[in-house]
Amino acid sequence: MKKYFVPFILVFLTGAGAASAQELKYTNGKDAWNPDSLGNHRVVLQVTSDGTVAKAIIPWRRRDLQPELKEIWVVDAKTNQKVKQVRAAEINREQGSIYFEPTSGAGTYYVYYQPYKVDGRSNYPNAIYLRRTANGNSSRPSATAKTATVKVQEIQSVNAMNSNYPMEIIATAKETKDLIKAHPQSAYLVFPEDRLNPIKMTEDLPQRWILKGLKPQFSGTAAKGENYAFQLGIYPVKQDLKNVQVKFTDLKSKTGARIPASILSCLNTDGINWNTQPLHKTVDVAKAQVQALWILANLPKNAVPGSYTGTITVTANGVPATPIQLNLTVSTKTLADGGISEPWKQTRLTWLNSTLAQKNDVIAPYLPLEVKAQTISLLGRKVVLNKDGFPAQIQTFFTPEMTDFSTTGKDILTEPIHFHVKKGKDIVWKNGPLIFTEQQPGTVKWTTTNTSDSLKMEVEGAIEFDGFLAYTVKIIALQDLKLNDVRLHIPFSEQAAKYMMGLGLKGGNRPDTLKWKWDVAHKNQDGAWIGDVNAGLQYTLKDNHYVRPLNTNFYLQKPLLLPTSWGNEGKGGIDVFKKGKSILSDNYSGEQNLKKGDTLYYNFNLLITPFHPINTDFQWSNRFYHKYDNLDTIKATGANLINIHHATPINPYINYPFIAHKEMKSYINEAHLKGLKVKIYNTVRELSNSAYETFPLRSLGHEIYSPGTGKGYSWLQEHLGKDYIAAWYVPEIKDAAVVNSGMSRWHNYYVEGMNWLVQNVGIDGIYLDDVAFDRTTMKRIKRVLTKDGHPGIIDLHSANQYNKSDGFNNSANLYMEHFPYLNRLWFGEYFYYDKNSPDFFLTEVSGIPFGLMGEMLQDGGNAWRGMVYGMTNRMPWSDGADPRPIWKAWDNFGMQGSKMIGYWVENNPVKSNNANVPVTIYKKDKSVLVALASWAPTDVNIKLAIDWKALGIDPAKATITAAEVKNFQSAASFKADQEIPVTAGKGWMLVIKEN
Repeated sequence: MKKYFVPFILVFLTGAGAASAQELKYTNGKDAWNPDSLGNHRVVLQVTSDGTVAKAIIPWRRRDLQPELKEIWVVDAKTNQKVKQVRAAEINREQGSIYFEPTSGAGTYYVYYQPYKVDGRSNYPNAIYLRRTANGNSSRPSATAKTATVKVQEIQSVNAMNSNYPMEIIATAKETKDLIKAHPQSAYLVFPEDRLNPIKMTEDLPQRWILKGLKPQFSGTAAKGENYAFQLGIYPVKQDLKNVQVKFTDLKSKTGARIPASILSCLNTDGINWNTQPLHKTVDVAKAQVQALWILANLPKNAVPGSYTGTITVTANGVPATPIQLNLTVSTKTLADGGISEPWKQTRLTWLNSTLAQKNDVIAPYLPLEVKAQTISLLGRKVVLNKDGFPAQIQTFFTPEMTDFSTTGKDILTEPIHFHVKKGKDIVWKNGPLIFTEQQPGTVKWTTTNTSDSLKMEVEGAIEFDGFLAYTVKIIALQDLKLNDVRLHIPFSEQAAKYMMGLGLKGGNRPDTLKWKWDVAHKNQDGAWIGDVNAGLQYTLKDNHYVRPLNTNFYLQKPLLLPTSWGNEGKGGIDVFKKGKSILSDNYSGEQNLKKGDTLYYNFNLLITPFHPINTDFQWSNRFYHKYDNLDTIKATGANLINIHHATPINPYINYPFIAHKEMKSYINEAHLKGLKVKIYNTVRELSNSAYETFPLRSLGHEIYSPGTGKGYSWLQEHLGKDYIAAWYVPEIKDAAVVNSGMSRWHNYYVEGMNWLVQNVGIDGIYLDDVAFDRTTMKRIKRVLTKDGHPGIIDLHSANQYNKSDGFNNSANLYMEHFPYLNRLWFGEYFYYDKNSPDFFLTEVSGIPFGLMGEMLQDGGNAWRGMVYGMTNRMPWSDGADPRPIWKAWDNFGMQGSKMIGYWVENNPVKSNNANVPVTIYKKDKSVLVALASWAPTDVNIKLAIDWKALGIDPAKATITAAEVKNFQSAASFKADQEIPVTAGKGWMLVIKEN
C-alpha cells in the first residue's frame, strides 16, 4: 500500500504545545551521539500511536539566530537512520513545526536542529551550520490518511557543557512585551540572579526570569569569610542607559549587628587593575540589551551569624534609581580560604582585584640597587646618570665566558644618550636639578626638567633591580612653533655592538647600516637589541598611548598603536650606522607643528643585558621531559623535570589548570617521592571555555577577552555568539579557547591562581608557551612560584615570530623583558638550526647573551651545533632526536662544575683553524670537553690550536679522544697536530685529558 506524506495534519499534543512560559524538560545527553555529525542539541519525541504522518510543535526557545535557515534532521531511534520524509514549517526562534513519517511506527524519534560540519585546521576549526534542504514529499494525502500522536518529551544537549538550560532558554517576544507592559514606569528592569546561573545572553531575556517574575530583592546565604557573589541583570526598555552605577548600604541584622558596605563592590564598574591602579569603568547598556553586573561580597571572618538586610541602588544618567533589597543570611560556618576550593560558585572572581606580589621586592639572584651620587649599581651592571636625566654611561661587568663577573667594566656607550630637538638648529637646554624621588632596593626613580625659551622637557626615569629602565619624556610647547625634528641618539661603543636583533633583522651580526620605518599594521617592531655577548642594550620606543598588542599568530588582529610622537604619521624611523667611534642608533620623528601647551611623549624603555651569569650547572643537571607519562618510565630515561602540557589527564584545559587539580596533586606527590619535579603549562594569551568564570569575564566587555569576528568551534558560536577571537582547540576533549585582550585584571587572577597551585598542588614551576603579559606580571609570578622555598622554575617556548602573522618580530627581542626570570629557553618551531648561522644561534636561540641557556626543537635540532651552545633537544618531543646519548656523554665527562668557554671568547684555549667550524670548550682540572660543529658548506678537515698552558694540561701526557655517542659520533682518537675530518652540518665532542 502506498504511503502518503501529510505535511499539514495537526496532532494533539500532551502538555507541550504552543510556546508559553511553561518549562520544557531539558536533559543531559551524556555524549550519546557525535555532535560534529549531528549537532549539539536534539528534541526527543515520542510517537505514541500508529499513523502515516506525525507533527510535532516544538517550543524550543532557541537563542541562535535565523533558525529557519538551518537544517533539521529527524532520526528514527529504533533504526538510527534519518527519516527521509521530513518537512519543517513555521520555524522561528520560539518554536517550530516538524512533520515527518514515523518509519518504525510508535516509538522514539530525535529532531537534530543545529547540525554542522567542521571546516579548517584541526586545532583552529570552524563550525559551519548546514542550511535547510528542500522539504520532503508534499503531495496531498487522501482524506482518510491516518495521523500519529506525538509527545515532545524533552530537549537534550549532547552533554552538560553544551546545555542551554536555564540561562539560554529565551523568553518569547510576547512574554517580554507583557513584562515590560506590566512595569510602565520603569526605564529599565533589574533582575537579581544567583551566582550559580551566570547571565549568558545579551540580546534576549531568559525564560527563567519570566517564570520567576520581576522582584526587587535578592536573597542568599553565605559563610563567614566567604567570597560571595551574585548578579544584577540590567535591561533597558525605553532608552539606552549611560553610566550605570551601583551603590550599597551597610547590611544590618535585627540584633544590631552590622556588615559595612565596603565589603560590597561591583566587578563591572570598579576594581584594581593589573598595575595596582584603581579601575573605574563606565558601563553603558543599549536598549533591549542585557548587561550582567557582578556583585562581590567579601564577607569578614568575624561576621556575626544571622540575617542581614541592606539596599543596592542602581543608577544611570537621567533615569530614576532602582533600589534592590539585599537579604543575606550569614551562616555559622567559616571558610578559611574564602570558598575558592569551590570555584564554580564564582568565589575566585575577587582574584581579579588582587595585588598579590606587587611589591617590587628584589628577586634572587638579583641584588638591591645602590645609589652613590648619580651612579646606580645593580647585579653585574652600572648606570651613570647625566645632568639631563639620561644615561651618561652604562657599564657591564660580566666576563666574556658569561659564567662570572669581571672587576673591569665594559662601556656600552661612547657618549651620553641624548635628544636633539631641532628648531632650525639644535635647541640648547638649561638643565634643572636631578632629583631622586624614590630609592628602594628594587626601584630607583628620578626626575628633572630641561628648559629653553620655547620648550620644556620633563624627564622621569626609573630603574629596577633587573636592569630595566623606563623613561617618560614630555616635550611641552611654551609657544607656537615648528620643530624640524626630534631625535634620540644612542651612541653604542663598537665593542658593545657586534650583534643586532629587531627592526626587521633576524638576530646575528650587526649590519654596517640599517634604515627602518614604522609599519605597525604589519610589523610588531618598535625597537631593537644591540650588543655583544657580555654587554648590550635593548631599547623600545613608546608614547603615552601604548597598548600591548596581541602576539603570536594573532598580532594582525590587534597590532601596535603608532606612537604619536615617534611615528608622527609615518615620518619617524630609525637609522643605525657607524659615526666616528660610535655605532649610532638615530631615532627620529620628523617635522612637528606644535601649539602652545601641546605635549608630546617621547617615552622609551631600556634593558641592560646580560641579566645575570649563565648557570651551566643547572643546564647539565636539569633534564626536561616534555610529556605527561608514567613516572617510572620518565625516571628511567634519566630526565628529572617533567613538563605537563594541557590536554592531558591532569591538566586538560588550556590555561585553566584548576579542574583536575586533585589528579594533578596526586601525580606531583608521587613524582616528588621519586625525586622528580613537575611543571605545568599555564600562561595568559587564550583561555579555555571550561573556565568557571567564562561568562562573568564576558560581562566585562573587552577587558578580558579581545574583540573579534567570532566563529570557531560550535560551542563558541552557540554560547558566546559573537565578538571574540577563537583560539586553540583540542579535538579529543573539545576544549575551545578564546583569545585574551592583553593587559587586564585577568593577570591578577593569573598570579593568584599560580600562588594557589604552588601552595595547594605543589607545582615546581611553569612552562610558558609564548607570553602575552608584561614584565610586572612575570615578576609577580616568579615571586609566588619561589615563595616558601619552592623552586619556581620557568622555561619559555616560542615558535619563530619572524613571519607575517606574528608581525616579523624576533622571539628573543619580543620576550627579552621576561628573560631575567626564566631558567631556560626552548626556541622552537621554525627555528631552522641547519639553515642559520652561528651568530643567529647565539643571539636568537641560545639565550647566552642574556644569561640563559636553551634547548632546540624544530626537526629535533642539530645536535652538533647545539653542543657549541650547551644545548640538546628536549625529550621525547622530536622524532629520532634522543638527547640521552649526549646526557650520558656529559655524565661520563663530568659536566657538573665545568667551566664553559664559548667560541665567542677571544682567549678560548682551543680554537679551530676554520672560521666555519667554531669551538666551545667545557673545562675541568686536567680535562676538557671540546665541542665543535661545522657551518661549512662541504666536508672539511680542521686542526685545533690548543693553548696547553691555559688548559693546565701537559701536552706530553695528553690524549684526544672521541667516545662513541649514538647518533652523534663514532669512537676515534686524534693527535694534537692531526687534521680532524668534519662532515658538513655535523661535528665532534672530543675529550682532551692529561693521563
